[in-house]
Amino acid sequence: MANRITCRSISERTSAQDGETGGRVLVDRVWPEGVRRSDAILDAWLSNIAPSSELQDWYGQHPPLFDEFRRRYLTELADQPHREAAARLRDMAEHGSLTLLTATRDMDHSHVAVLAEWLTGNGQDPARRAESPPPTPGPADPTPPPSGYRAAVSAAVTNLNPASLSFVMGTGIVSTALYVNGAGTASAVLLWVALAGFAVLVPAYGWWMLRRRRRFMAAFLGPRSFVFLTLAVSSNVLAARLVPDGHTAVAGAFLAFGALGWLVLDYAILLALITTLKRNPSLDQVNGTWFLWSVGSESVAVAAASLARAAPSHALAVLAVVCWAIGLIQYLLTAAIVLTRLLALPIKPESLMTSLWIFMGAAAIAVLAAVRLTALPPGDTLLSRPLLVGVAVVLWAFSSWLIPLLLALGVWRHALRRIPLRYDVGWWNLVFPIGMYAVTTHELGRATGSSWMTSTGRWEVWVAAVVWVVVFAAMVSALIRPRATGGQGTGTSRAGTARVGASATRTLP
Repeated sequence: MANRITCRSISERTSAQDGETGGRVLVDRVWPEGVRRSDAILDAWLSNIAPSSELQDWYGQHPPLFDEFRRRYLTELADQPHREAAARLRDMAEHGSLTLLTATRDMDHSHVAVLAEWLTGNGQDPARRAESPPPTPGPADPTPPPSGYRAAVSAAVTNLNPASLSFVMGTGIVSTALYVNGAGTASAVLLWVALAGFAVLVPAYGWWMLRRRRRFMAAFLGPRSFVFLTLAVSSNVLAARLVPDGHTAVAGAFLAFGALGWLVLDYAILLALITTLKRNPSLDQVNGTWFLWSVGSESVAVAAASLARAAPSHALAVLAVVCWAIGLIQYLLTAAIVLTRLLALPIKPESLMTSLWIFMGAAAIAVLAAVRLTALPPGDTLLSRPLLVGVAVVLWAFSSWLIPLLLALGVWRHALRRIPLRYDVGWWNLVFPIGMYAVTTHELGRATGSSWMTSTGRWEVWVAAVVWVVVFAAMVSALIRPRATGGQGTGTSRAGTARVGASATRTLP
């Protein structure tokens, strides 16, 4: 009699209730919230079979990258921490039907799907990979899969991180910081790097959304859906940077694209999160990327105010002040939610991300927008200059206060709790706030006539430039490393990955 592997939510009915037989094993690392142990009908809880905390943390930041998660998890199943639990689970599967239990909602893209695939033999056991003979070549395929450079590009686009445009944001704002500091050549180089990144990533976004709609929707309905606003923010950052170079027409085109993207995404993300039934109703989903809600509005204000100063326009001035006010309210609301999450619930060091630095960056960009508004004619801004300057000083003081707190949390995470420093796209969430704070300090100092603030801002610009160089070098190293080690893929395509639903079954050979 063939043995079956069934994947279920732990909150569903038991095997006895639906007529199934076999063992029931919980395969989550943490006991499910809201489930009493006395009520759970289990034969075993193999917490060590779940992905490591580091891998779960990484996958939480990159939910669309299921194939890469699958590859890493299959590798983990062969290591010492997982080996004993993996052997026990395989033994249970070979001697009877088995139900894998989890609290995960999206089982098709979770470790449970990978476990079911691994147990049925569809996913090669990494421990036996070296013993497996190379596959025998079959008949020629008239449409062979892409190889070499084409394969690398296809894989990169398929596994595109929704936050990738934060690279353009960080590079663009550091270019602006260098410009205000008089480093024209370095600023121009970074501007071209940012423009090249934008030219590559925006079409990749379009291809990814059209050809990988399932992944797009999974990311768009997830807790980090606000990262899609980087599409609008990056365009507006480039628009504001192009204005002082005299490229007002090009800046206007970037602003139009960014403003339209902001308008669409600002409502679409909220509507998607409010109306979807697939989200986890918990404060655990709150994270630093939620501040991009405010950053998106403020980026429109900064770009519109910058362009209105170079090419006087009452409409642009009104757009700038309205978006500034909207962004200010959004910042206050988001800050209240994020602080509630940080103070009311325990925080694991692995769940504390660099995106929390956007807390500071969102306040800083609101200051920059207010300063740019003060340079416009008083009749166009609807608000008095003293009010704008006063709010800017308050926000700048608060963003300055946040920096030691964020640094201390970083020390706690990496030095005390020994979470390793590994590059991911989220590092650009650190570059953007630091660059924005440097520009803000310099321009607020000029607007208020505070020479000490202007001088401090000049030093901060070089700090931002150094941070950009470090993160850029880490990014290049991360891109080169897979090729240097052979660049092995996942072994099977997404189409060949096991599809596991709430009532899916697998038959062992």
